[in-house]
Amino acid sequence: MNSPLRKVAISVLVLFTLLILNANYIQVVRSSELRANPSNTRILAEEYDRERGAIVVAGNPVAQSVATDDTLTYLRQYPNAEVYSTVTGYYSLVYGNSGIERAENDILSGSDDRLAFRRIADLFTGRDPSGGNVELTLDPAAQQAAYDALGGVDGAVVALDPSTGAVLAMVSSPGYDPNQLSSHDPAAIRAYSDQLSAMDPDPRTNATISERHSPGSVFKLITSAAALEDGYTPDTVVPAPQQYVLPGTSRPLNNYNGESCSGSGEQPLIDALTISCNTAFAELGVQLGEDRIRSAAEAFGIDQGQFDMPLTVAESTVGDIDGDAQLAVASIGQQNVQITPLQGAMIAAAIANDGTLMTPYLVDQLQAPDLSVVDQTEPTEMGEPVSAEVAGQLQQMMVSVVENGSGRRAQIDGYTVGGKTGTAQTTADSDDNQWFVGYAGPDGDPQIAVAVFIQGGQGTGGDLSAPVAQQVMSAYLAARGGN
Repeated sequence: MNSPLRKVAISVLVLFTLLILNANYIQVVRSSELRANPSNTRILAEEYDRERGAIVVAGNPVAQSVATDDTLTYLRQYPNAEVYSTVTGYYSLVYGNSGIERAENDILSGSDDRLAFRRIADLFTGRDPSGGNVELTLDPAAQQAAYDALGGVDGAVVALDPSTGAVLAMVSSPGYDPNQLSSHDPAAIRAYSDQLSAMDPDPRTNATISERHSPGSVFKLITSAAALEDGYTPDTVVPAPQQYVLPGTSRPLNNYNGESCSGSGEQPLIDALTISCNTAFAELGVQLGEDRIRSAAEAFGIDQGQFDMPLTVAESTVGDIDGDAQLAVASIGQQNVQITPLQGAMIAAAIANDGTLMTPYLVDQLQAPDLSVVDQTEPTEMGEPVSAEVAGQLQQMMVSVVENGSGRRAQIDGYTVGGKTGTAQTTADSDDNQWFVGYAGPDGDPQIAVAVFIQGGQGTGGDLSAPVAQQVMSAYLAARGGN
């Protein structure tokens, strides 16, 4: 063979070798990654040939598959779609899946290893393969009340069972209709997706766990916890000047609307929280020091990284603090402090649960197609942010906020309600964000903890967010019959 032909042959051999290596790399090394890619519509099309399991709340499906006469055997449908869209997500031929549809895809599609014997049995019996069910922890009354109370405004509501960590309500507003993303018409799916993408915020974003915001005065619960753990009591008198000059600067920090917290320039800690005195907590944070403030925040789950429940929750953070001036502002929930609404509910839940923070979870159990349970969530402790004694003191202070202070609109006749409002500054040309976190239940038995976040709006957290919390907590307690 002459030299030119030899070179051509070698080149062809090298190209064939590279082609074979690439094919093996894709089929072996990247096969799992590509199969799990939500954009892999071929895998989705295969899954449409089997009945996908249901997502269930209190025995009723909030996502289910129904048989069709289309080329695709099953169509995904979402009863009461917008109320549950935050949690269910969508199952789309074009865009893959999201929410629980994605987090629990293996069970729903029937591909989970725990269903292996079921799949083998299906082969031998000729039974049509199908997916398993996902039973959620959501309470229908609380979920509906949260959706209704938000009324389509930009915001979020999360409610937890303080004693277990079970998620009772999770609503990000505005909602959307996952049915329109899960149809069998690709053009209609893309058109609706474009419509959602043009909205700000995009309704497909789960603001309860993915978006972080300055908590404003809600963070005073963390500063209070640090003080109480350091030996303060609710009756300890703290400085509460009309104006506090930030350390090392000439910049004054004022109270809301420039008001005075106390004619004497000082007041008990419980009174400072009741009326949400900025100057008192800014100065208190500086006195306690950055280490104590950070330690208290971390104990409640802040700056502890993201986690799955099974939806992925963004990390809440205190952020960078450069000197006492920034520490003062961070101590009232501004500066670089950023938390998710779920984190706000976790703070209230830990206090309500006598200082024990339970790990939030959204899935109660996973079921095989025959409804046998393949996995049951057991409540677990995430930590103990404060002692039972300090939690009792914080409860006393939070009850005072609702009975005598900025959280009056969260009151529920016949129940003990504790809470904390928050009004967080954003930009000079934007309305403040509004918060309320709290809990409610029969005296001595808190049964629901809640966080309400409203983006912008005229008023305060007490004006806008507290009434939403009141409606959610009232609906849940009423559905339980006051037990």
